[in-house]
Amino acid sequence: MKTYTARPADIEKKWIVIDAEGIVLGRLASIIATRLRGKHKPSFTPHMDMGDHVIVINADKVQMTGRKRDQKTYFWHTGYPGGIKSRTARQILEGKHPERVVMKAVQRMLPGGPLSRQQLTHLRVYAGSEHPHEAQQPDVLDLRSMNPKNTRSA
Repeated sequence: MKTYTARPADIEKKWIVIDAEGIVLGRLASIIATRLRGKHKPSFTPHMDMGDHVIVINADKVQMTGRKRDQKTYFWHTGYPGGIKSRTARQILEGKHPERVVMKAVQRMLPGGPLSRQQLTHLRVYAGSEHPHEAQQPDVLDLRSMNPKNTRSA
């Protein structure tokens, strides 16, 4: 029995839209990471970029369980001595770029390396409900109906 390996000509990429309003951040990120890698396809090949293009709308309305909104802290370093900076998830979600919370959650669920960085370029996250990708005719993926635990009321 031979192991199946997908060729670049065999790969078929789809476009999907996910509405993140009221969806729990971790569950959303894990589903997006699975779609970006292509693990939902029976022809999954680990060393190939097989995933779909994912569009996330309403990223500013994503939910977090527990007290993560106030206690989860994002750190970065400016490159200067003593230049460690931090912001809470609430500050980022209420700030100028709330889509970065979803981007960072998905990035941290992908394995590190050049292939994952390439797959991450197929993710588009928008804070509002509008997106400029209507020409691709994306399919809608309804996370609310997949599992009742995916949603959380504020």
